Amino acid sequence: MSEPNARVTSSTFELYRPVEVFVAPLPPKKRYWLHALLLLLTVFSTLVVGARLQYNFDHNLPAFSLEESVFPWRWALGPSHLLLGVPFSATLLLILLAHEMGHFLYCVRYRVWATLPFFIPAPTLIGTFGAFIRIRSPIRSRAALFDIGIGGPIAGFVVAVVVLAFGLTFSKPMTHGAAGSDIQLGYPLIFHLVQNALALVLPASNHVHLSLRHVYLHPTAVAAWVGMFATALNLLPGGQLDGGHIVYSVAPRIHRWVSRITVALLVVMTAFWFGWLLWSVLLMATGMRHPQVTVEVDMGPRRRLLAAFALVMLGLTFVPAPFGGAGVYSLFR
Repeated sequence: MSEPNARVTSSTFELYRPVEVFVAPLPPKKRYWLHALLLLLTVFSTLVVGARLQYNFDHNLPAFSLEESVFPWRWALGPSHLLLGVPFSATLLLILLAHEMGHFLYCVRYRVWATLPFFIPAPTLIGTFGAFIRIRSPIRSRAALFDIGIGGPIAGFVVAVVVLAFGLTFSKPMTHGAAGSDIQLGYPLIFHLVQNALALVLPASNHVHLSLRHVYLHPTAVAAWVGMFATALNLLPGGQLDGGHIVYSVAPRIHRWVSRITVALLVVMTAFWFGWLLWSVLLMATGMRHPQVTVEVDMGPRRRLLAAFALVMLGLTFVPAPFGGAGVYSLFR
């Protein structure tokens, strides 16, 4: 005979029902030593390139010469040579750092686990392959994806514009009879706009009234050119690039088609610069798909306005022929 108090009721099962517990994984171990080591190596590699650029600028020698070593590290280690590269190295790393911190700070805001920037040293014409951060946790909303994606290009672009203004101010007219550089840079529209603005502010400076083809760029202006080129590459609307994140955030259904169109256009633009073929392959390799995030009905007018600004930045920084001429934007002068 059962006791009344021992009766098992439905409320008893409710009381002892198992509770689902979600345990967040531990944050990945932070390797500060690796970040510091890569940064120091990138400082050295950009100092080497900057030292040669500054030396050539001071002595009216071609900025880039294929007869010289692409990465003259032995020469740069000579007496007082390496310090010549400080203006180029500092401004270029500042632009790259601004871009990556634009991503990182928004990751912090949305509690997305991301690494500090990894700088990539390289014995190239600019001394680096850029920088990147690694995102190690899901991005839970399209709004967060948008802000993280666009934060980097805007931060890098703003710093690059300021650097460009100073760099063009310190530039000078190409000396008469001087040998031209073996590598001619193509200038995006932002270069022409900033130069025209400087012509209004500094009417006494002769070089701001010249065509950019006749201006010897100061190494800091070269750093700004690199920053603008990097901004344009990141804003290409496709794949896992910043531009691809922005497209997916605003209109996820068209992301794959926009990525395919971008790849096709890059293949066509190999007529201007063969390097676009490599970028089309890289874009296809990263995949046309995009990680799923929460589908939201409306991103709001502020983010749509920023998406339009991203298109403006792409138009201002992109040049079909980055190496080998003034580019189509010279038609605006």
